[in-house]
Amino acid sequence: MPTSPSAEQHRREAPSSVTCLVVTVSDTRTPDTDKSGRLVRDLLEENGYQVAEARIVPDEYDLIRELLQDAAANPAIEAVLLNGGTGIAGRDTTFEAVRDVLQKEMPGFGEIFRMLSFAEDIGSAAMLTRAIAGTIGTTAVFSMPGSTGAVRLAMTRLIVPELRHVMRELYKDSPK
Repeated sequence: MPTSPSAEQHRREAPSSVTCLVVTVSDTRTPDTDKSGRLVRDLLEENGYQVAEARIVPDEYDLIRELLQDAAANPAIEAVLLNGGTGIAGRDTTFEAVRDVLQKEMPGFGEIFRMLSFAEDIGSAAMLTRAIAGTIGTTAVFSMPGSTGAVRLAMTRLIVPELRHVMRELYKDSPK
């Protein structure tokens, strides 16, 4: 896929690695059954990113907000990658918790994810996902659905290729 010379320059200026917190939002998954969280960690590490910690948290609005605020206040965490809780069921509160704590939203993440999901993965059911990304200070936040197909798509097509670039943009005015 072609990119502009300035985007390529920004990627060259980006940090060589990013330290991430991986969060699986689920009321039922355990460390043994968390295939999506494992996939996020594996894809990060295979691509030179650092995983500081991985957690499983219930889909509780206040818990997710608090976790994000704590992560943003922790200088050792540069990005938070959440999977799960992005649907439209009553228990799905991840979108609201993430949205309500973001200082800047990156609407393109959700828009492009849904487009790719529609075209390459699940068809019209893509409209049910509420993937969202943005920033809290100099901490990047990406929230994706919890299925392994959705995680693989978000990670390989969007997050892994651009996370360093995102961090370059966040750090250029105020290093963490």
